[in-house]
Amino acid sequence: MPPGCQAHHFFLGALCSDIAFAQAHAHAQAQAQPAPALDRVSITAARPASLPIAIPTTTESVSADTIERSINATDAEDALKYLPSLLVRKRYAGDFDHAVLSTRASGTGNSARSLVYADGILLSNLLGNGASFTPRWGLVTPEEIERVDVLYGPFSAAYAGNSAGAVVDYVTRMPTRFEAHLKLAGFTQRFSLYRTDERFGGHQASASLGDASGDWSWWLGLNRLESRSHPLTFATRAAAQASPGAPGLPVTGAVAEKNRFNDDWLLLGAGSQAHTVQDHAKLKLAYRVSPDVTASYLFGLWHNETRRHASSYLRDAGGNLMALDPGNLPASGDLRVNIDGRDYTLLPGDFAKTRERAQHHIHGFTLKQHSGGGWDWAFAASTYRMARDELRAWAPTTAPFNATAGRLTDRAGTGWDTLALKGTWRPEGRAHVVEFGLQREAYRLRNRVFSSTDWRGGAPAAQTARFEGDTELASLWAQDAWRIAPRWRAVLGARLEHWRADNGRTDGYAHPGRSEQHVSPKAALGWRVDDDWTLRLSTGRAVRMPTVSELFQGSTDTLGQLHNGDPLLRPERSQTTELSAERQLSHGLARATVFFEDTKDALYSQTNTLVTPNVTNVQNVDRIETRGIELALQTVDAPVRGLDLMASVTYADSTVVQNDRMPASVGKQQQRVPRWRASLLAVWRATERFTASLGVRHGGPQFNTADNSDPNGARYHGASAFTVADLRLHYRFSRQWSGAFGIDNLTDATYWNFHPYPQRSFNAELRFDL
Repeated sequence: MPPGCQAHHFFLGALCSDIAFAQAHAHAQAQAQPAPALDRVSITAARPASLPIAIPTTTESVSADTIERSINATDAEDALKYLPSLLVRKRYAGDFDHAVLSTRASGTGNSARSLVYADGILLSNLLGNGASFTPRWGLVTPEEIERVDVLYGPFSAAYAGNSAGAVVDYVTRMPTRFEAHLKLAGFTQRFSLYRTDERFGGHQASASLGDASGDWSWWLGLNRLESRSHPLTFATRAAAQASPGAPGLPVTGAVAEKNRFNDDWLLLGAGSQAHTVQDHAKLKLAYRVSPDVTASYLFGLWHNETRRHASSYLRDAGGNLMALDPGNLPASGDLRVNIDGRDYTLLPGDFAKTRERAQHHIHGFTLKQHSGGGWDWAFAASTYRMARDELRAWAPTTAPFNATAGRLTDRAGTGWDTLALKGTWRPEGRAHVVEFGLQREAYRLRNRVFSSTDWRGGAPAAQTARFEGDTELASLWAQDAWRIAPRWRAVLGARLEHWRADNGRTDGYAHPGRSEQHVSPKAALGWRVDDDWTLRLSTGRAVRMPTVSELFQGSTDTLGQLHNGDPLLRPERSQTTELSAERQLSHGLARATVFFEDTKDALYSQTNTLVTPNVTNVQNVDRIETRGIELALQTVDAPVRGLDLMASVTYADSTVVQNDRMPASVGKQQQRVPRWRASLLAVWRATERFTASLGVRHGGPQFNTADNSDPNGARYHGASAFTVADLRLHYRFSRQWSGAFGIDNLTDATYWNFHPYPQRSFNAELRFDL
């Protein structure tokens, strides 16, 4: 059996069996000229993943070597760029609040339908669902990644219903001897869109030290990122929004075009140009208590300061820029402008300015016994806290204007805690591998909004809004991987969950608590047909509970009615099934997977058109069905020596089948889930020192509205099709020194997912490894 395929790696048991047969099948080729291991294979070596035992289902991986040589990675999420069916909505380097993970049947508005871990410690922000609740990518740097493992679908009983899309685990490095690393990187893009034509970019520096001595090992990493983003938002006016009354000041510079609905509108200026400075520090300690027991501790600190500003496209007759800002506040209470004979009123929100300051920290502790047989166990606990999290926005009061008035949003105290106890039993003969566990996850939302006389740094004044609440998920799970015959493996499992929500408060209104219980069964069957072919069938139920923000964050009217949030939301229930056929090739692996997902009471923000007036908030969509196929290929030294390929194509027909609150969406494509996705990463190992890679990513047409009424996706607020290519050149000057040069979006495509993605971007890095 290949190294690393022992019992504690049974989460890829079927794959390990394939590897063993492949090694025998390719013995002659290997003796003649050993080829580098495939990434799929490399995950069975070195440190074990936190992912569970062998579930005959789809798993993928990417190694540290592939990331360093082949992927332009400024952030941890970049490691996922070319894995099948995955997309991270990253708008710029250091995008901390919108970089949401999308999977086969989940769009970029569904962050709560995937799970992200680092060494088994939760990084997913399950306080909410959507663009503002991204995984805490900043707590992992690309340089510390040993590999990234992905388990597709809700087929393991070890994970909550948030695993409906995928489970991602970053396995990070721990030293075996003294080591030191230093990396310096810079990146830049020329962004040209509408009347914006500027260069944006930044730089990054990271350093780490580590050592191992006796039973102790430690690692310390520091990272600083400074980044200036291109404009992410735009001030707009529809032609129908022209204001009656006295003529406004004639201005020029507005850009006329069609919006995503193909209606005429004007773009008045660019906004949300972010200047972010992020500092990240991480300490990892490990101690071998005995030959079979290891304890480890993690501390991570993330500090962020971001300023966002806007720029106007409008100019008066003298060529002066026209905008509504602290230096241009008319006493009349508005600023009226005339564009092509029509009058419009400018508002402070058109050219918004904000300042953000955050300091988050995470503690994680694990204690594991791994004996390789009999009984093993693991204990893990973590806590994530927003010790400081402030957003200040310029918000002038009504006439007479106060040029310094603003709004302060304070989320200090928000966070989550996790606790897990897991046991593994491998009886003599190893026909069974039984896993079981207890888990508790608790989420705490504390969100208060205050007025302030000085938006830049003044003390909070009157409280204008308050959103609070707690949720808790306690789970008991078990699963048995049973080798029923030499070529057959079956997995049966179930997850019992008790969920509760309490202490909910929206402004001055307190919500009653509630609780629910659910059972989620899982089953899988794997058959190694022969030395080359393997078939796998998996099915699982996922119950995704409403997040604390979906329940309680919103506003209340004078009657105590809640808007936006809904404390009575039903959980989202999905039944997912996939059938895979995998072929071991002489130089790689090929896989075809057919998948089916039937989701009831899906959680989406939409407009209820059956009530008057219409209500837009998070609602339950009665039923969404997804049918699709995913093809994946990995090769080494094929079709020519020195060339490695990783390619995938996914087709997903994801359709709203029933939606009583918005009948116009029935029969339409699920939001932000394209029918076609594809990726290709071609890596040419020209010499031992020099590697060149070309990556291609494709996404088909998609929609941002539930009723698909926005066909013009290549616009602000739209979601467009795209095909982009990336280039990377990596050269190792010596054993210690290496450098890389890369280009993302090689063809300078302009594409959108509500906000514009980066245009052609250049990056360079220099790295020292001791």
